[in-house]
Amino acid sequence: MGKFFLGVVSGLIAGGALVYFLFGGVPRASTLPGEPIRPPDPSGPPAGTAQIVLRQDFFNEVLQTIFQDMNAPSFPLNLSNERSENDSGAQFALRQGNQCEGKIVLLPEGSGVRTGLQFENGRIAAPLAFSGSTSVLGQCIQFTGWAQANMALRFDAGQQAVFGTINVETVNLDGVAPFVSGLVTPLVQGTLNQRVNPIQILQGQQIALDLPIAATDGNLQARVQDVRAEVRDNALNLYVIYDFAGVKSGQ
Repeated sequence: MGKFFLGVVSGLIAGGALVYFLFGGVPRASTLPGEPIRPPDPSGPPAGTAQIVLRQDFFNEVLQTIFQDMNAPSFPLNLSNERSENDSGAQFALRQGNQCEGKIVLLPEGSGVRTGLQFENGRIAAPLAFSGSTSVLGQCIQFTGWAQANMALRFDAGQQAVFGTINVETVNLDGVAPFVSGLVTPLVQGTLNQRVNPIQILQGQQIALDLPIAATDGNLQARVQDVRAEVRDNALNLYVIYDFAGVKSGQ
């Protein structure tokens, strides 16, 4: 079938996985890049398809290392300038004081959950434990909790890159008054959805091919035509479909 397999290579580890978990290597965009990645064709992958297998335990080991050896990912909370004029009451209530950091910090674990990825039922779930603070009516409120999120995948042909997008489904705060919860919950949800996305998982140079073939005095090149994906057996399987071309020396 002309199908070959790629293992976990050094470029993939250093580039894709680390950028994924550092939550900050990709410029924020007003629109999401590329198109949603579709599942594999039921008839099987076409000729010239490479399979990249990224296991759940690999991602979570990288994430654990970052929490242990680096600063935990943190994001400034989105405040009143991103709210509509109809939310003037909330805008007045949520004003940062000089002593309030006004940010959310991801934690390795807390509120009964462990931050990480869970590959299950054909989807990528991402429970996120966090702590944070914001000023409500002039009083600095410290809060903790966890969010249930899922991650969808997108492929941008122009950039030759695979992106992930986090969608926070629910936010659960620990022991705060209903009034405060009603203000902070959408703030946390909006911050995570807007500040984190998009997440670059694979860069173009990591999956493109340009191989010199000495006996032919030329190069074998391959551009990524499409990417398909499926979650199965605690692993993310990426099927990279290439368009091959031969280039003679001097061209």
